[in-house]
Amino acid sequence: MRTVFVLLIVMLAAGCAEKKTERFGMVTGIKPEKIAYYKQLHAHVWPGVVKTIEACNIRNYSIYLKEMDGKTYLFSYFEYTGNDFAGDMKKMAADTVTQRWWKETAPAQIPLPDAAATGETWSKLEEVMHLP
Repeated sequence: MRTVFVLLIVMLAAGCAEKKTERFGMVTGIKPEKIAYYKQLHAHVWPGVVKTIEACNIRNYSIYLKEMDGKTYLFSYFEYTGNDFAGDMKKMAADTVTQRWWKETAPAQIPLPDAAATGETWSKLEEVMHLP
């Protein structure tokens, strides 16, 4: 009986240690004259940037481009598998390679008003549906 109890505790502890995946959709604008450069840059993402993204528990990361009503927007999707999103984002922001990457990408982007008001580039989107 004691063995079954210990096994149950171990199984419960393992379940508590599982990481919960959070999905993020984000949007920002892009300057028309920077679209080609932005695409070229992202066609060959620097290995150090990829390494940092992975180290910060970001998975399944994609960026899409869409023109609407004469303006062009970037939409990103990624999954976060860590346990401390704010901490991982601080870790990413402290990375010198990522800082250099952002100096390349930032001049191409046009933050939406809500993001600009808080000094951010990307606006978080509300998830309204997900099919696992």
